[in-house]
Amino acid sequence: MSSPATAPPAPNNLKRVVAASLVGTTIEWYDFFLYGSAAALVFNKLFFPESDPLVGTLLSFLTYAVGFAARPVGALVFGHYGDRLGRKKLLVLSLLMMGGATFAIGLLPTHATIGSAAPVLLTVLRLVQGFALGGEWGGAVLLVSEHGDAKRRGFWASWPQTGAPAGQLLATGVLSALTALLSDSAFGTWGWRIPFLLSGVLVILGLWIRLSVDESPVFKAALAHAAERKATDGRAEKMPLVAVLRHHWRDVLIAMGARMAENISYYVITAFILVYATTSAELSKQTALNAVLVASAVHFAVIPLWGSLSDRVGRRPVYLVGAVGVALWMFPFFALIDSRSFGGLLLAVTVGLIFHGAMYAPQAAFFAEMFATRMRYSGASIGAQFSSVAAGAPAPLIATALLADFGTSTPISLYVIAAALLTVLAIVCAKETRSRDLADVESGTGRPAAEAETLPADARTV
Repeated sequence: MSSPATAPPAPNNLKRVVAASLVGTTIEWYDFFLYGSAAALVFNKLFFPESDPLVGTLLSFLTYAVGFAARPVGALVFGHYGDRLGRKKLLVLSLLMMGGATFAIGLLPTHATIGSAAPVLLTVLRLVQGFALGGEWGGAVLLVSEHGDAKRRGFWASWPQTGAPAGQLLATGVLSALTALLSDSAFGTWGWRIPFLLSGVLVILGLWIRLSVDESPVFKAALAHAAERKATDGRAEKMPLVAVLRHHWRDVLIAMGARMAENISYYVITAFILVYATTSAELSKQTALNAVLVASAVHFAVIPLWGSLSDRVGRRPVYLVGAVGVALWMFPFFALIDSRSFGGLLLAVTVGLIFHGAMYAPQAAFFAEMFATRMRYSGASIGAQFSSVAAGAPAPLIATALLADFGTSTPISLYVIAAALLTVLAIVCAKETRSRDLADVESGTGRPAAEAETLPADARTV
């Protein structure tokens, strides 16, 4: 019989929690991806006009990468307080920070107005975005994972993951509409600001929905248990970060390795592609944006399907399909783009994102199931976000530099394949987590609580 903490919630309550997480992550990813698209299309001219086009693009992507550098810091801060105070409070804060920074970018003067201060301010706001996103992901997926039951956790936890393609879809859709309706001059002068300013409206919507849900029942039970134990024997809990590094260091490394192919392939497929398609393949910005737009819709649709499959066959098999698939697809990916047809470009991006979805969909449940409740926010966030510094952050930058140095896509394909090999190694070393009860996983080894009796007293906690 399920414990109160793990009993399946009422369907309406679970759907409300899923909706709150999905809307919030969609807005956060909209803000984050909007910057990436703008970095590829206009920021090189608006904030780095004294550089030649390719160098300007590299500098633009460098500010894009700076946002990733702040994500581990956000993971540490939000993870610590999320494990101490709760998931919901920190998710509200992350949404406010991300939305505020994005809205401010829409008001930012360009290099032509304030000179070198413009890229500096842009970089600062990008750091705020990265800090907020570093705390958003872990809280959003945990709120759903800890409300749902184990049998369908992969499916329900995959819905916050659809916030990434939904945000990409929204950001690319708005940019695509503006580039279609406005001249290049109008878009470069003022049109690019509109998507950033829209973030203010979206944040209000996200806050209204996010404030309406309850805190995770698993977290509330763990908090009560910790308070009771402290009152009984006076033993205080260790800091979540210390506990994670002591009991879950292996899981953190596995999570970081698992993210390599997922993160790098995604930013090559969705961000760098805007550079490659418009330069090497000589396709228009509109054509490239439309391809990413359609492919993101497919990506959104397949993520819950992959998540559901992970409930039946396990997290590891589905994840491996994605990693191997991305590796095998890289050379055909660029060959199709080099055909210089919209159909080839669309097929390349769509298949690439389908394989990416096989990694991204089970990731939420997979990472949540690795860690104990009172260190789960910290563990999942650290594993996910620290890897982004080496993976997603430099991916468009490295891909652009490789293209500039070699003039061919071959080194870029090999770069993604190498990342896929690291991910395959990490998943092979991981344990299957599909059957774990989040309320029963103890902190020492990630085994069910029934096995915890053999562990030292200080290693057993909820």
